Amino acid sequence: MKRRDFSLAAATVGLAPFVASTAARAQGAFKAGTDYVALKKPAPVDAPAGKVEVVEFFSYNCPHCAQFEPTLEAWVKKLPAHVAFRRVPVPFVGNDVESKQRLYYTLEALGKVDEFQMPLFNAIHKQRQPIFGDAAVLDWAGKQPGLDGQKFAEMYKSFTVSGKVKRAAQLTNDYQVGGVPALGVAGRYYVDGELARNLDRALQITDYLIGEARKA
Repeated sequence: MKRRDFSLAAATVGLAPFVASTAARAQGAFKAGTDYVALKKPAPVDAPAGKVEVVEFFSYNCPHCAQFEPTLEAWVKKLPAHVAFRRVPVPFVGNDVESKQRLYYTLEALGKVDEFQMPLFNAIHKQRQPIFGDAAVLDWAGKQPGLDGQKFAEMYKSFTVSGKVKRAAQLTNDYQVGGVPALGVAGRYYVDGELARNLDRALQITDYLIGEARKA
């Protein structure tokens, strides 16, 4: 499946802290097929009943994802209780995609995502650390205060993480992800920086779609 190559300008315009436009939502300013995609076939969700699931599709290799992360984190902190947020590392962007997927899911299994998400982006994109491939990932993990290198290595190679990597690839296809960062809502809607025209607006659209999903 060919992935769209977002321009840096399109992906980074409007990365100021998100402020939802209630007036725009009330007027139905966002349209399916123009601002977002309504999936023809629903994608599976992990959220419990009564919760609206929001999925961020990302890659540690993606510079746009690195730039988006602080804005996303601020937005996630303000999500209401009825929204369940999770990340899915995609099986594209770079030549070591599975090692980066395993990296994320290992951190998730160890409860370390919040601690290392932004530092990892900085290490790769600002400090230019060569965290590329399995050996480099395990070497990086073994040097991090707060990470048990042996436990990390065991989980990194586990069937649990392997299974999550496979499910990530399937969900990426179910949502027909064309590029990252991108957002999926309730297994029904998809939006990315290209559709929304910038990532700040993508969050506004996601906020709107959360409301739509809750009405259903």
